Amino acid sequence: MARRRNALSWFSAVLLFGPLASAGQAEPAQVNTIRDVFVRLSTCWKPPPASRARPGIDITVIVSFNRNGEILGQPKVTYESEQATDSDRLMYRIAVMEALQRCTPMPFTEAMAGAVAGRPFAVQFHNRKPPPKPVEKRAWLTPKIL
Repeated sequence: MARRRNALSWFSAVLLFGPLASAGQAEPAQVNTIRDVFVRLSTCWKPPPASRARPGIDITVIVSFNRNGEILGQPKVTYESEQATDSDRLMYRIAVMEALQRCTPMPFTEAMAGAVAGRPFAVQFHNRKPPPKPVEKRAWLTPKIL
């Protein structure tokens, strides 16, 4: 439990650093629905490379936004895959923090800003490999030598 609190404290401290966005980016499309919030967050998600962390790890974070689309308070990790090692957890928490930095401030429409301000969102980040394509065996096309 103490290890988890220390990791959460570290995660929270890292979020205090400035956003990674550059000044030359184009103005993003307005976020007008709850679905748009999740779609936008999923476009910002870049899981850690397989060379550094195990793939197939899920992490869920509760995050709230203010009317300006900035993160309100500190995001809270509420779930991590059981098979994740401490190193994996750290890598995935950093990836989540970077995704939140890339996506904030969230460009809410005026109506959406009033509707979501202060409300918690449970955001699930997945790193699943797509299932392998089945290999089709074409026995009827195999040439036979007579």
